[in-house]
Amino acid sequence: MNIFYEEDGTLKAATVLADNDTSLQVETPHGKRAKVKGSNVLLKFAAPAAASFIEEADKLAADIDTDFLWECCGEAEFGFQDLARDYFGHEPSPVEAAAAALKCHGNPMYFYKKAKGRYKAAPEENLKAALAGQEKKRLQEQKKAEYVEQLSGFALPPELAPQVYTLLLRPDKNTIEYKALEQASQATGLAPHRLLARCGALPAPHEFHLTRFLLEQFPKGRHFPEDLAHAEPGELPQADAVAFSIDDAATTEIDDAFSVTRLPNGNIRIGIHIAAPGLGIRPESPLEAVARARLSTVYMPGDKITMLPDAFVQRFTLQEGRSCPALSLYLEVTPDSFDLVSSDSRAEMVPIGANLRHDTLEPLFNAETLKNGVPAFPFRDELLLLWDFADKLEERRGRPDAGKVFHNEYSFAVEGDRVTITPRQRGTPIDKLVSELMICVNSTWAKLLADNGVVAVYRAQEMGKVRMTTAPAPHRGLGVELYMWSSSPLRRYIDLLNQRQLIAFLRGEEPPHAPRSAELFAAMRDFELTYSAYNDFQRTMERYWSLRWLQQEGVQEAEGKVLKENLVRLSNLPLVTRLHGLPETPPGTLVRLGIEAVDLLDLEFAGKFKEVTREVAEPEADGTEEE
Repeated sequence: MNIFYEEDGTLKAATVLADNDTSLQVETPHGKRAKVKGSNVLLKFAAPAAASFIEEADKLAADIDTDFLWECCGEAEFGFQDLARDYFGHEPSPVEAAAAALKCHGNPMYFYKKAKGRYKAAPEENLKAALAGQEKKRLQEQKKAEYVEQLSGFALPPELAPQVYTLLLRPDKNTIEYKALEQASQATGLAPHRLLARCGALPAPHEFHLTRFLLEQFPKGRHFPEDLAHAEPGELPQADAVAFSIDDAATTEIDDAFSVTRLPNGNIRIGIHIAAPGLGIRPESPLEAVARARLSTVYMPGDKITMLPDAFVQRFTLQEGRSCPALSLYLEVTPDSFDLVSSDSRAEMVPIGANLRHDTLEPLFNAETLKNGVPAFPFRDELLLLWDFADKLEERRGRPDAGKVFHNEYSFAVEGDRVTITPRQRGTPIDKLVSELMICVNSTWAKLLADNGVVAVYRAQEMGKVRMTTAPAPHRGLGVELYMWSSSPLRRYIDLLNQRQLIAFLRGEEPPHAPRSAELFAAMRDFELTYSAYNDFQRTMERYWSLRWLQQEGVQEAEGKVLKENLVRLSNLPLVTRLHGLPETPPGTLVRLGIEAVDLLDLEFAGKFKEVTREVAEPEADGTEEE
């Protein structure tokens, strides 16, 4: 005796070894013994043999027209044997009955399974919808196969061209385009972006990196909306001191300037003047919304994306030759020991006498000239006094930089596809002067707000980790009791936020943000994430142009310093890489390496260890947080 039965959604046949009424012991055509519940048995038959039964039924079922069978069913529920009887016109044989069951079972769009061996024809509307869906899926699979074939042959399907960045950055993994790219990537052994590049789908590497960043951070584009009106700062008193700024040559958002005034009582008044865009941006204005969305200026070699529109920046930047709205901190100090006599903060119009630039100032004002005599130039005497004051500030913080060795900073000049990279030593007298004055103003204003119960966003450092917080806390790394960012309000939103809190306090007004303000916490959180992403992008583009420079100059060998293990920083270039094959070498060792296979898309190059050129160089200082 043989049986035709259902198990795990599949119709099978087997030979009965023992019939125990509620269950049967059977042997499958493959020789496996199993137990089958009696309730799962659809037919019992003597012939043909179980080994050939399903095969014969399948052949017969293949000859049955599915549409015709569906039309024969009517609307009522039916058993497969009844359907076979109507279809074949006689009492069906076991094979004919099984063929009807297999046909119904294998076409669930046409026949709904209702119970054991019982089915119901699908309603016409449901069937049409299901068939349309099946056809759509078939066509999609066909199209996907075409995409895979084209991509695997390194040709870009035209339909994928507008979706390239979406597929790489924000893919919908359920689309056939993504599935085709993934399948072709596996077939070719290339990462998706490498495959698309091989297909000619990606632009030049520089444009690729920039476009990827803009899609992630500026999905609506980098341009500002039109007609972003700003408020005027209103009537402000005129400062009686002439100030000057110190910045690199490319700076247009000039946030800070300094002044020195000798008072009739013999003391010295030192002024630190910070641009005051907080006077021109009203809360809940469209301009505020733009600043809140961007949160910071984005810097990259040869370009930048400002936080605020250029017209607004030009109105509030500390431009030489005019009086500019500023928030000023005045420190009256004694002439010899620079002991603090009094301090005062106010909003005012400050005359800017000069915008001094690093490239012209550093040859005149540097460690060597400070030792042997600084030549005459505008604001020389003021700079010399500020240098002495900065020395005293550093001493009081307990963070002297004497003896530290700083690694270089680099300026990038980009013209077309060519780049010039100029190293600049960190920790110069100019750096120290500006840094100390910025630490002074930021820590002084942080304490002013904290002492008066005005909420602000502080930068605190304890246990080595810098964090942003609305709770006043010390910055151990800088050696100050309190510290906040407030000196770059044209370039950073947190500085702008803190400045507006400070302006409101100085005017006796209600600050824009109250303690435990949800808007304040959200701005702090968003700023940290966005500022980190912007800095990562800046490093990415500096790495791109550094690698581009290696190609441009045909560099085949370079020197580098071992940072740790096999991590090496190239000398005179802001480029760090892992040098495979480097023997165990202590940090600080200088090595020579070969430069091979520069990759501007993945921003890598193959470095080959050549030799040790100097056993151990001086350790490097990380420098201090300047603003």
